[in-house]
Amino acid sequence: MDSLSENICNIQDEMAKAAALWGHKIKLIAVTKTRTPAEINPLADFGIFDIGENRVQELIEKMPDLNEKFHIHLIGQLQRNKVKYIIDRVCQIQSVDRMSLAEEISRQAMKKNKVMDVLVEVSPAGEEQKGGVPFETAGVFVKAIAPLEGIRVRGLMAVMPNTKDESELDRLFKNMRRLFEQLKGENIDGVTMEELSMGMSNDYRLALLNGATTLRVGTALFGTGR
Repeated sequence: MDSLSENICNIQDEMAKAAALWGHKIKLIAVTKTRTPAEINPLADFGIFDIGENRVQELIEKMPDLNEKFHIHLIGQLQRNKVKYIIDRVCQIQSVDRMSLAEEISRQAMKKNKVMDVLVEVSPAGEEQKGGVPFETAGVFVKAIAPLEGIRVRGLMAVMPNTKDESELDRLFKNMRRLFEQLKGENIDGVTMEELSMGMSNDYRLALLNGATTLRVGTALFGTGR
């Protein structure tokens, strides 16, 4: 618990500095994949209620034992046939990267008489093994899914390549921020463009410097521990 408290304080201090620099609020999503409810629930004691899960089955298994006050974000790749299982369990889906998935989310949300907040996942470095819309066509994709009933496009999400080349990461973060600002300025119907979700345990400091509004952090919070 002591290390968790210390880690949270350190991250929140850096978030506060970035928030003052950029003039916007920054949300911390605790990435809880592979973590047990006993590890996750203490987050609420520190005022952290946003958690991110990657796998549908793991989320479903944990839910009965999770604090009911948590806001759950689906941050991993999502198969169309799994949407129906989480549509009324999560507050946001951050990994929308293809029309068929967006259409299924819309369809399932409408069946529940709700509107699901989504982020468009962008591939900043064009890595084929990862999800995400190609950076060059991200704007086109955002506009294509914006008219769908049952979803609300809240912004963009990106997973950076696993590299220690900070100059390259800085360039990719800057590209994402520019794309975010460009699309925000276009005032697209059905798109609020409020969230830029980028920055994980190994690169969140650089993400903060480049205007991230949402961090997705796991190891930097909980430690390796397993």
